[in-house]
Amino acid sequence: MAKHAQTRKTWEQPSAASAPASDRQAVYVTQPALPELEAFLPYLQEIWDSHILTNGGSMHRRLEAALCAYLGVEHISLFCNGTQALITALQVAGLSGEVITTPYSFVATAHSLLWNNLTPVFVDIDPHTLNLDPARIEAAITEKTTAILPVHCYGYPCDVEAIRAIAERHGLQVIYDAAHAFGAQDASGSLLRHGDLAILSFHATKVFSTFEGGAIICRDEATKRRIDQLKNFGLSADGTTVEVTGTNGKLSEIHAAFGLLQLQGVDEALEKRRRIDQRYRAGLAGIAGIRCIQGVGETVGNHAYFPILVEPEFGVGRDALFAHLAAHNIHGRRYFQPLISGLPMYREYPSASPANLPVAHQRVEQVICLPIYPDLDDATVDFIIGLIAGAAA
Repeated sequence: MAKHAQTRKTWEQPSAASAPASDRQAVYVTQPALPELEAFLPYLQEIWDSHILTNGGSMHRRLEAALCAYLGVEHISLFCNGTQALITALQVAGLSGEVITTPYSFVATAHSLLWNNLTPVFVDIDPHTLNLDPARIEAAITEKTTAILPVHCYGYPCDVEAIRAIAERHGLQVIYDAAHAFGAQDASGSLLRHGDLAILSFHATKVFSTFEGGAIICRDEATKRRIDQLKNFGLSADGTTVEVTGTNGKLSEIHAAFGLLQLQGVDEALEKRRRIDQRYRAGLAGIAGIRCIQGVGETVGNHAYFPILVEPEFGVGRDALFAHLAAHNIHGRRYFQPLISGLPMYREYPSASPANLPVAHQRVEQVICLPIYPDLDDATVDFIIGLIAGAAA
């Protein structure tokens, strides 16, 4: 206990009388950032006046252009959600056979493969970034492998150069699930510029939200036309015939309008997230057995999540700490438990064997994502740090 005494003194838990709202009201892992309702009304009025609610109207076109400019990408195609975007991206890529991917992600990553009749091949993760480990990819490549589907987990960059080199050596495509990576950058610019295709999620929990939404980022106009056709039932450009088997993945005008409004405040929201991230890191730095995940290679982070690892030196297990926080109405999440590879529809694949994924199985038992969102106040962050320090054995 002595090794934690100084930390607990520094982050002493407040008394009941002085406790912040987090001790009395539930604090969840995230909370959507919403502008003033009055600011949204002019956008709605414009939609009402136009009588155009969907099918690539003015709001949709304006948001695509604004996002290309903000993110530093050439072509973007908006979708109703990130999962539909990923399913369509895999369809556009024309893949077959096996696709190498991570077991450590939200289930939509692997589900998108099954929806395309592709076989997921799970490869273990890096113990530090929790992203797909390039050192393990080549051993999983077979004559049936056609692509790699990595995830920029928590918005932290994958080892994009190592993955690119492997893909080039073996003639594979790379499609990035960049659902978490809005606004994140490495030395070459936006993370979204890597791979043959990349997808985003604009779900309400993401750093940039359209309530529900998503996007595919591609490199050329011809690919964008193909994507836009597939998300609109496979209709021809003039809408007179159906040329390919498509789906309905369109983003409505109301969702696009909300995105235009949200984009005005996204830099302020990202800066607030950055300050919360720094406060957590400073407060948790002296607690043995608590390790904050750190991105490798990023030049601009988006601080979409704040994952910590509860290691043996902490003295109590992850689930005990999770329960301790919940008892004080602090509700983190054990992202991503269970592993995708452990779910019923995946566990019988040979690559899903726990023996094949030792790091993922270790880390999924250690991780907690702590609350982080723009309106989370300093007092609550300090309270959470104090609870963690006080739980150390």
